[in-house]
Amino acid sequence: MKSRHDTTLIGWLLVGWCGFLLLPWYAQDDGFFALDWLNAGFLADRDYAPALVQALWHGRIWLLPLVVPLVLPLLALSPGATPRRRADWLILAGVLGLVWLAVQGMAVTHRGPADWLAPLVPERSRQYGVGAGAVLVALSFLFTLTNGLAARGAVKGDRFVAGSIGLVVAVVALFVFLPVGMVLVGALQDSEGAFAPAFFVAQFSDARIWGVACIYSELRCGVAWNSFLLAVLTGLSTTLLGLAFALIATRTAFPFKRSLRVLTVLPIITPPFVIGLAIILLFGRNGTITQFVSDLFGIAPGRWIYGLPGVWFAQTLAFTPIAFLVLIGVVEGVSPSMEEAAQTLRADGWTTFKTVSLPLMRPGLANAFLLGFIESLADFGNPLVLSGNFDVLSTEIFFAMVGAQHDPGRAAVMALVLLGFTLLAFWAQQRWLGRRNYTTVTGKGDGGVPLQLVPPLRWTLYAVTMPWAALTIMLYALILMGGLVEFWGRDYTPTLRHMVAAFGVTTGEHGLVWSGTAWNSFGTTIAIALIASVPTAIIGLLTGWLLVRQDFGMKRSFEFGTMLSFAIPGTVIGIAYILAFNVPPIEITGTGIILVISFVFRNMPVGVRAGIASMSQLDKSLDEASLTLRASSFTTMRRIILPLLRPAILAALVYSFVRAMTAISAVVFLVSAQYEMATTYILGRVENGEYGVAVAYASVLILVMLVVIGIFQLLVGERRLGRRRAGPVAAPVGAAS
Repeated sequence: MKSRHDTTLIGWLLVGWCGFLLLPWYAQDDGFFALDWLNAGFLADRDYAPALVQALWHGRIWLLPLVVPLVLPLLALSPGATPRRRADWLILAGVLGLVWLAVQGMAVTHRGPADWLAPLVPERSRQYGVGAGAVLVALSFLFTLTNGLAARGAVKGDRFVAGSIGLVVAVVALFVFLPVGMVLVGALQDSEGAFAPAFFVAQFSDARIWGVACIYSELRCGVAWNSFLLAVLTGLSTTLLGLAFALIATRTAFPFKRSLRVLTVLPIITPPFVIGLAIILLFGRNGTITQFVSDLFGIAPGRWIYGLPGVWFAQTLAFTPIAFLVLIGVVEGVSPSMEEAAQTLRADGWTTFKTVSLPLMRPGLANAFLLGFIESLADFGNPLVLSGNFDVLSTEIFFAMVGAQHDPGRAAVMALVLLGFTLLAFWAQQRWLGRRNYTTVTGKGDGGVPLQLVPPLRWTLYAVTMPWAALTIMLYALILMGGLVEFWGRDYTPTLRHMVAAFGVTTGEHGLVWSGTAWNSFGTTIAIALIASVPTAIIGLLTGWLLVRQDFGMKRSFEFGTMLSFAIPGTVIGIAYILAFNVPPIEITGTGIILVISFVFRNMPVGVRAGIASMSQLDKSLDEASLTLRASSFTTMRRIILPLLRPAILAALVYSFVRAMTAISAVVFLVSAQYEMATTYILGRVENGEYGVAVAYASVLILVMLVVIGIFQLLVGERRLGRRRAGPVAAPVGAAS
């Protein structure tokens, strides 16, 4: 009788053999998921044939060695094999399979074989990007290897944990380290592609990056110092504002909590350039508020909105929702019993909040700051509109890549500087958290009442957040109005022509005609964003679970690696993906898949950080009790951990969806005629001066995203911790005596 582990292994072997014998080995012109090969006589058709047919009938004999690692696991399943021998066979099969897949994939391309392989392959042989068959075979080899490592005792012999680590490492290496590495290699090359470390030193020490000078009585700093200062300010302001909104939403009797949640999320669902344009219309030299203040107080209009204050203001507005999404689950997770214990010891409300509640929120505060810091470093749209003479790394990288200077080496050096700042922030976060225990959710019942905020703190938070909420309402009223007037900022005559131009529907001979110019990009954007949001949340939360709950070698390096794509500006990510995936073995440029992959690994770190912040509050005894009752790690995660991670799941889904809907810096390089995204459409309208059409489209996107976010909330639901709802502030024991 075979064990459950043997059944899983046999399943992965069947997947591998299916990919090798039945499915197309190479990518199809009609797309990865097209099924035309079923009707094309695929066993004889060179374009659709599986690997074995390619090797025996079409001359691609370099695919035949893959039979060996596909057969080796059968030896591990033989009745006489010892556990150690079984593990060795599985490890050998996995390593051989993955290595040969990589070697033959990079050595034989659409240009033909590499020189060292030429004598071994037929003349004029070539191959193209991987298809469904190759992907299944690669997965089979990967999980065969992780099964073998678990059988040898890795991660306490847990095959699910080993497989999860292997999967995350493989996809991060393939879709983060490989493309970014190809760009960063350019930092050590001169303009002709030759290895030149002296060129790197000269670029890295450039005064435009690190210099500090006084010009016309004004202090001018290099782009590195500008970016670092802006990132610190944005990280602090977004964290404090996010905490304020989270406390009001969870620890007060504020009557408009649902509306407040919508307002805090609105900036994150706004397409690029729109917030910057709205801020200019309100606070620019001729802005509505600027002119009102000038007329009322006689203050001459200024240009303060351009530069550090304007960019900081816009980034705080745009990235506070990220901090809120991370912190609200952490604030909800603080145990009321601990707060009641402090009050029992005669601590007042402020002392309890300062010494008990706030310290237990430190994982959330640290992760919120880290995300705000990195988002500021990588932000492209707000500095492009509002920076003025305040240059930052993200825009400088963009102009170095696509501007007239076209200096990829300089762009790569500045990308390295961004990575250095991210590593510094990551190290500071770890130092601040230390090795303290922040567990607040255990397996025991907790019937405590969450502590409401003391009046001075509550009114202080109201005083900070309500003006911010009013400003947000004003900005979005202006944005929604912009698509319904003749000319935004000048002529406010009502009109629907912008909406008709973007989303017009007429009738023709064959029924309805979607005549608006935005329909194609609108449908593509929603489909790709929905598809990308699910794997983003799954991979992100799975990674967070591994980092918090499992012990394995190089865990800190693994954690930093998952943040790498988040730290690199989208501009660099877009170009890196073109360099890495425009040629075999992975040839996906111009397809919808490359957009999905770029969104998944660009936005995954938010799911990781939200998962880490929430999981740090869950007692390990919950997992241990489930495992003691002979449940597997997969069952424990599915039935015990995931229901307690609903705030983190919602944060990951919402963030990944709206970021895919509003991304611009990476997709501008990855879109094609078939797969145009909403943001590139809006960018085109802005460049042509069609602000009305751009804002009308942005308004529709905002409404659609609000609806989808509501659906996500209904599907995910709320986390139930068995606690009572907050009531009046409890008086400390003995206060009445």
